[in-house]
Amino acid sequence: MEKFSNTLELKTIPEGQTVVFKSIVVIKKIERRNAKNGSEFLRIEVGDKFSSFSFTSFSNTSTFNFFQASTPGDIIFIEGMSRYYQGTFSPDILSTRRLSDKEIQAGNWYAQLEQTTAEDPQDLKVELYTYVESIQNPQLKNTVHAVLEELGDKFFTSVAAKSMHHAYKSGLLEHTVHVTRAGVALLKFYTDIPSDLALAGMLLHDVGKVDEYEGDLAVSRTKIGNLQGHIVLGYRIVRRAGIKNELDPNWLERLEHIILSHQGQLEYGAAVLPATPEAIFVSLIDNLDAKMGMVTHLLNSTPESQIFSERFPGLETQMLVERIV
Repeated sequence: MEKFSNTLELKTIPEGQTVVFKSIVVIKKIERRNAKNGSEFLRIEVGDKFSSFSFTSFSNTSTFNFFQASTPGDIIFIEGMSRYYQGTFSPDILSTRRLSDKEIQAGNWYAQLEQTTAEDPQDLKVELYTYVESIQNPQLKNTVHAVLEELGDKFFTSVAAKSMHHAYKSGLLEHTVHVTRAGVALLKFYTDIPSDLALAGMLLHDVGKVDEYEGDLAVSRTKIGNLQGHIVLGYRIVRRAGIKNELDPNWLERLEHIILSHQGQLEYGAAVLPATPEAIFVSLIDNLDAKMGMVTHLLNSTPESQIFSERFPGLETQMLVERIV
């Protein structure tokens, strides 16, 4: 049987050592760019459930037309030669072809390539509803239930982002449970925060992402996601549910504020700055879990032979991944 290397194995090839490899990957992203001399090139990101890497396809190479006609989500065979650029694995691609539906099915490649939460989604779902049931205010509890009922299974399978954190199947569920788990543990230290509002805000802060993103093997923004973004989409969903369940207008206003401000800073996408005790609390816990999601991603996707990860935009640095013995 032919041996195909996964992305994590490829990244263990030492810099300076030239190795020809074969791999089956999914196209994650295709970006069209122009060089300083005006010539066109493509920046391609491919990956599997372990990790991903990027490379450049120039207009004068044999693979340019192939990638120009490709779409994120395509499962492809690549043969390449290992190469590093500025310390980052960025191979030369020698040949490519798109796998047929028959080959994908026979090799079970869809399941082999799809990234998903490492936790049991059913356990996460049970834990989520335990938090919902702990809300004391009946109208607020009903509002949370109504949102989850409206979103249905999409909420439990959706990603939480395109690439920054929890960017995999059921990532939104995992992120929501982690935020709520951490928040519940910390609320006991901050008795001035209305716990019911904080709890509902943690559970609902990212529900707009269900409508913002689409795709399984490769995630992209929907039309409405590009036009409005998850904060506005989430605000609309929560407001509709609150009015339907006759949530007190003052409570609804405070809950809506959590949704609108949970990104923390205007430059990060918040519609307004958090300006209530519970909104400040939720935005900080959300940021904590998002950052730790990035940390987990880098720890799992960086070869153990490396001391530092690749530079990650969400952390704005390379992270030390060397394990302490």
